[in-house]
Amino acid sequence: MSLPIVLEVIAGSPAESAGITVGDALVSINDVIPNDVIEYQQLVDDADPVFLLERNGLQREFTVAKDVGEPIGLRLNASIFDRVQTCDNHCGFCFIYQLPPGMRKSLYLKDDDYRLSFLYGNFTTLTRFTELDLSRVVEEKLGPLYVSIHATDPDVRSAMLRNPRGATSLRWLSALLDAGVVVHGQVVLCPGINNDAVLERTLAETIIRFPKLATLGIVPLGLSKYNREADLQVHTPEEAAADLEIIHFWQERALDAVGRRIFQASDELYLTAGLDVPASEHYEAFAQHENGIGMVRAFYDELDRLEHGHASTDPIVTGEWRSVPAAPSEGYRAPRHHADDPDPADGPIVIVTGTYGRKVIGAVLERIERLTARDIRILEVENGFFGGNTAVAGLMAGIDVRAVLEADSQPAGAYVLPDVALSGDTFIDDMPLADVLQSAKAPVVVAPATVSGLLGAAR
Repeated sequence: MSLPIVLEVIAGSPAESAGITVGDALVSINDVIPNDVIEYQQLVDDADPVFLLERNGLQREFTVAKDVGEPIGLRLNASIFDRVQTCDNHCGFCFIYQLPPGMRKSLYLKDDDYRLSFLYGNFTTLTRFTELDLSRVVEEKLGPLYVSIHATDPDVRSAMLRNPRGATSLRWLSALLDAGVVVHGQVVLCPGINNDAVLERTLAETIIRFPKLATLGIVPLGLSKYNREADLQVHTPEEAAADLEIIHFWQERALDAVGRRIFQASDELYLTAGLDVPASEHYEAFAQHENGIGMVRAFYDELDRLEHGHASTDPIVTGEWRSVPAAPSEGYRAPRHHADDPDPADGPIVIVTGTYGRKVIGAVLERIERLTARDIRILEVENGFFGGNTAVAGLMAGIDVRAVLEADSQPAGAYVLPDVALSGDTFIDDMPLADVLQSAKAPVVVAPATVSGLLGAAR
């Protein structure tokens, strides 16, 4: 067990008044050694907690004078202090198995930890879930959780997970729902494996076995050029349309049976099938927005509001880490680009995005131009780094972005990059943003992948 380290002490907070400083290592609170930031938060919510800290190799106690529930004013460097529960499944469709070698180690970590599901919205299969875990989740009301279902047929599910426990681990999903825990599910749809008739069974059985499931997101398989699984294939437009027809049918059955549609299809399925995304009510509060479900509709709805002079709204963020002050932002929730960007020069605004982004923005480009009062063009970045059907902006690699900017010969007043392509100032292939900036002939502005983000970048 590694000791969590204090990353930040809020000025004027009880922690600062008590003498706690950045770099201190947390040993215990009130003689209790917390295993994670959730337990830590419960301990520091008490009045006058006593910290045992390690500083320069020596341990020392600090009593923090504070009221019950008063924020203590600390941020730590980790969310799990004991050990992340790693995944013991071997899903052939797991994108981690499709990464090229030599990338940063954190990208290769497969977790199956319900605590990270609660904190960050990560999906867990429940194959390593235990009675003790269930007891804690229920007692501490740790929800919502996010569960990968994939198929309700036990044989299909265990084969997909390559783990015999996959056939029985959905019993934990029933137990969680029966205890009143909010759970969102996911199906990664693999043509020829769990789509078509298997998908029909999964959706039908979900209504019968798991009617309390908040939502079930159905997302298509993502394949990179490093895939080595011969039986995996991406959706054809015809297959995507057929699976959407199944989803739409069972949405209506769920609406009749439980009063909610439950089932929500990924934007990628609609884009692949060449179909329009449905209206906002189909997404039921956009609970799986960050899973690529409803992003297109949310983008278009935001555009409608701005055109009518209404305020924009922030993107939906799942997970509880923002409500746990000490929890660090981790993984794909790590801080995006924060530096001040240059102002655009004269000339068109150039939106740099992936293949799917080009389709979505291209359909409303004239409307965005009217709002910005600027000429806008789209520069598509084909994903050569990953290949396959990796066409989302969040997986754009620096090497591909740099090559596209170097080859661009048309006028440009500024290039606008979506912040989802960056972690800090680094692309997923570990290329620094600075290396890309050197290849651009116009200022580069990093902006949120929203309409208001584009408007701000084109100021």
